[in-house]
Amino acid sequence: MSKSEIFIYKYLNTASPTGFEASGQQVWLDYIKPFVDTHFTDNYGTAVGVINPDAEFKVVIEAHADEISWFVNYITPEGYIYVRRNGGSDHMIAPSMRVNIHTDEKVIPGVFGWPAIHVRKDGKEDAPTLDNIFIDVGARTKEEVEKMGIHVGCVITFQDELTELNDKFYSGRALDNRVGGFMIAEVARLLHESKVKLPFGLYIVNAVQEEIGLRGAGMIAARIKPQVAIITDVCHDTTAPMYNKITSGDLVAGKGPVLTYGASVHKKLLDLIIDSAKKREINFQRSAASRATGTDTDAFAYSNEGVPSALISLPLKYMHTTVETASKEDIQQVIQLIKGFLEDFDPKFDFRYVV
Repeated sequence: MSKSEIFIYKYLNTASPTGFEASGQQVWLDYIKPFVDTHFTDNYGTAVGVINPDAEFKVVIEAHADEISWFVNYITPEGYIYVRRNGGSDHMIAPSMRVNIHTDEKVIPGVFGWPAIHVRKDGKEDAPTLDNIFIDVGARTKEEVEKMGIHVGCVITFQDELTELNDKFYSGRALDNRVGGFMIAEVARLLHESKVKLPFGLYIVNAVQEEIGLRGAGMIAARIKPQVAIITDVCHDTTAPMYNKITSGDLVAGKGPVLTYGASVHKKLLDLIIDSAKKREINFQRSAASRATGTDTDAFAYSNEGVPSALISLPLKYMHTTVETASKEDIQQVIQLIKGFLEDFDPKFDFRYVV
């Protein structure tokens, strides 16, 4: 395995739940440090690598580091654990899933239990909801659970790890959006190895707490005060059964990065990215956002006095499940597109719509 492959497996398999991203951020920082001039973190855990830190003009490339998860919310007298969401976790997929409960001292394994098919009601069955999904850690009393170090507020992640499908796709939990962190780290590596000299400062930002409202991006945008921001996140592949192309568009994992049109996406910046893609014959797809992109693009765009921002998305199958699936070729194309834009960009470019 190459160092990049080792990194993607280690990083994707390291739990990084919203509000508790430190372990994943450390893996990310350790990888990127050799490729940047300096780095820093903020009080809530956003990590930033910087190339040309003394430059006045600042460009951000950004992903978010956090993954959806659960919190311990209630422990029954019989030792069963009920949960609440930390981000957009899907209750429908929970039954029979294996989990890790993260305590102060160690990780405790558990399972989302579910009644056997033999004893469920004939006819209409109860669907999984937050009211009826529960975790079993092999305890028979609340006291036994608490002796394990488990308490209300402990964060819970699924155990699933990264695998490959047909040598063409990565599949696992939390590709949304640690695969974005991988991609921007690879941009930093390639710039370093090719000895590209950028005429601006480049801030490689891995932000926290996107899944609960773009919180980390808002904080770090205020600190860096960039002139340009390129955000990478995931969007929906709409080819699988049960997706509606009429409402979600026609987007395909394996056909290239997705470039989004919307109010927070600066059209002149988007056009520059499209020019870079065409110049390098990088295939890309287009999507449209109504009101907001729902990504950290919105946080950067509306920060400070307004920051020209754009979104480069990776088509993803089965978002917010444990089998999120993305094309390995698309991942490389996103990396090349971001790198290509950075090589092409002139910081003297005038972003004003009206002069």
